Amino acid sequence: MPSWNDGAAKQAIINLVHATTDPSSANFVPVGQRFATFDQDGTTWVEHPMYTQVVFTFDRVAALAPQHPEWKTTEPFKTVLAGDKAAMAKFTMKDLMAIFVATQTGMSVEAFQQIARDWLATAKDPRWHRPYTDLIYQPMLEVMKYLRANGYRTYIVTGGGQDFVRVYAEQVYGIPPEQIIGSAISTQYTYDKSGAGILMRPPKLLLNNNFSGKPEDIYLFTGRHPQAAFGNSTGDQQMLEYTEAGPGAHLMMIVLHDDAQREYAYGPADGLPATDVGTFTQALYDEAKSKGWIVISMKHDWNRIFSWEK
Repeated sequence: MPSWNDGAAKQAIINLVHATTDPSSANFVPVGQRFATFDQDGTTWVEHPMYTQVVFTFDRVAALAPQHPEWKTTEPFKTVLAGDKAAMAKFTMKDLMAIFVATQTGMSVEAFQQIARDWLATAKDPRWHRPYTDLIYQPMLEVMKYLRANGYRTYIVTGGGQDFVRVYAEQVYGIPPEQIIGSAISTQYTYDKSGAGILMRPPKLLLNNNFSGKPEDIYLFTGRHPQAAFGNSTGDQQMLEYTEAGPGAHLMMIVLHDDAQREYAYGPADGLPATDVGTFTQALYDEAKSKGWIVISMKHDWNRIFSWEK
């Protein structure tokens, strides 16, 4: 793991692997039962100034606006079309869900995948002017590869959309679609005009994979506790607690964004600026410290954040 500086964080990962893969260890875990979970936004890729899928959702409003002239005078679509970022930052969950339903449902799962794939091929982050899939944290990629090399399965467990992440996860993370656990809408089996069976995306939420939803859905998909969990915000707290509650050796790690020069700095834990995007509270920081969870300092534990850094 060359992008990690030597220290407690890197050593904790190595120690877990040694403890769970050595047949003579009391904490040995057989191959097939070893797995680790990774939150996505803010843990494996950049989430500021706005979650990538939210940017995608807003761009879908602009793309579909010609078919919906009423959006010019209807909120919350009016605000999105006006490009009022300050007002968009104040959207409620009800506002975001209205936009999501209008732009990402009522189509087949394949149609949605192609729309997302096309957007990711051209959309670029406003700070680095690179595709969003370039903004992956190289140290986390190295952890995933290290774990898989030692018989672990790696899962993305995200509050973001399961279908959205599945579009790029195998290419970017080396993680197959069946190991993506995310928020998801229902699917409905029906037939297309030729009589072929298809799955449609109706406007009905199936999984809200955030906060307590994360351990609930980890169990739904795997039936087990992970040996390791990686997060960065209050939305990951219960996933980390659930991992700690499992048998044997376990590792809980949480990323602290404390490097404004190379990435961003926000918390408000440890005196960092407060944020509504990827909030890491002081209470969560204190819980991590009291329980012996590893707080990863981007500034001090990572000598490189992105693969393209010089």
